Amino acid sequence: MHFFKYLSLLVITLQLFACNTTPSRYSQKHDSIPTRLPQAHELEEPEPKIETPSRGGNKNYQVFGQPYQVLPTASGYVEEGTASWYGNKFHGHLTSNGETYDMYAFSAAHKSLPIPTYAKVTNLANNKSVIVRVNDRGPFHEDRLIDLSYSAAYKLDYLKQGTAKVRIEAITAENIAQYKKVKTQDSNIALNNKTSPTPNSTTKVSSANRFIHVLVTRDKLLADNTAKGLKFLMSVPVNLSEKNELFRVQIGPIDSAEEAKLLLANIQKQGYPEAYPLNSLK
Repeated sequence: MHFFKYLSLLVITLQLFACNTTPSRYSQKHDSIPTRLPQAHELEEPEPKIETPSRGGNKNYQVFGQPYQVLPTASGYVEEGTASWYGNKFHGHLTSNGETYDMYAFSAAHKSLPIPTYAKVTNLANNKSVIVRVNDRGPFHEDRLIDLSYSAAYKLDYLKQGTAKVRIEAITAENIAQYKKVKTQDSNIALNNKTSPTPNSTTKVSSANRFIHVLVTRDKLLADNTAKGLKFLMSVPVNLSEKNELFRVQIGPIDSAEEAKLLLANIQKQGYPEAYPLNSLK
């Protein structure tokens, strides 16, 4: 009798424990899109280098009963396949080698490349390329070859599609010289229009201000991705123009001055503090 009494108490205790136990280490059940675009300084790709293999993440492993083998070396690795990307759900959580995942850094998850490995990833649809650092395992879908960070996918221009056909080329001691970046003074730097006002979030928006200037830069790729990203995330009309080798990203027309005011404040909070209202497109 006492045995069944204690057994019942044990079952109840275990049920209570299960109810109070978080089923996943992630705060979100499903991945989601970040609420802002990468800022200019977050679009700087890493300088490839040869690193000592991490203590974590380099042993053969199993996921959902499926065994995976880690390659002994990345030398000569070139492969084409489908790339996806991961964002909010994993941001701030540990990667396979114990680092913290930053969706605004240029990193990647791969099932078999040694960790860390630097790699060049090219979107075969538009021939855009980025350098990423593999520091995580995944994606665990048969039809996907690599998971890129949010910023990397943004720069390769496939956020809206979700996936892209890519080529991955591992960067190793044998070929690292050809991937070294030639740094220039204005490389990947957004240039502010110094002849224009640079208001802050307290800028007044008049009834005539139904357009917003967001960015001016010499970097066509940055301007193009910013325009597409704003249109994708905020569902607003975005204009991209070029004059004297400067690319401008501007929003409008906006339905009302009040809506323009709210949109301006939101854009300034999302990493564009120097955005300002316009009477018309420039």
